[in-house]
Amino acid sequence: MTINEMFDLTGKVAVAIGGGGVLAGTISTGLAEAGADVAIFDLNGDNAQKQADAIQAVGRKAITITGDAASKTDLSRALGDILHKLGRIDIILNAPGINSATPFFEISEAEWEKIINVNLKSIFLSCQVFGAHLIKQGQGGSIINFSSSSASPPLSKVFTYGVSKAGINNLTQFLAREWAPHKIRVNALVPGFFPAEQNRKILSEERIAQILGHTPMKRFGEADELIGAVLWLSSEKASSFVTGSLVRIDGGFGAMTI
Repeated sequence: MTINEMFDLTGKVAVAIGGGGVLAGTISTGLAEAGADVAIFDLNGDNAQKQADAIQAVGRKAITITGDAASKTDLSRALGDILHKLGRIDIILNAPGINSATPFFEISEAEWEKIINVNLKSIFLSCQVFGAHLIKQGQGGSIINFSSSSASPPLSKVFTYGVSKAGINNLTQFLAREWAPHKIRVNALVPGFFPAEQNRKILSEERIAQILGHTPMKRFGEADELIGAVLWLSSEKASSFVTGSLVRIDGGFGAMTI
């Protein structure tokens, strides 16, 4: 087997939950360039369509589904649409996310519930809906969840976000254990600081200096620097013995102390 064959995703179908966003959108294009057809699920239909257009431009099939990632009804509808139009599902990228820098004592119940719903409940529901299908399909599969360096150790100023991402780490490893007999691999990306819209909104100059001072590579990540790890985790040949892993892509942030 050649290296190109090892990372070839021709004939595979990927589902990108939150695929209209900057990071998941860039990754989706990378999956398409490796040969996969892609379904983009996003709350913002315009963003989803822009990403589908980019995928079609590299010669792969792409469909869009507009819906709420925290709605089991919407996710179940998406499953039916994807199977009808693309025929199968092999790779699930769970990447919805919102953030907030609200101080702890000022966090309202509404804000807490919104962030937990978007960041954690959505992935729980996606794994229920699509995981059940992968088990029924009986051909294995790869689920890749978006965690964050904020999860462990917890990052200051993003309390609810950090809690939600810590939950994703636990969910990922629990399902990896449960679904290994079905040849379904469940892993999580642990990105450091990337130029996603949700992060830029809460980054002051002081905060940027703190982050870069704790990042050995002294810079933010670029979206396309996530593609390689996702292709590796998506390939049943390249990462056949990898499940329950939390894969850091953070410029050394998680290795830094003093």
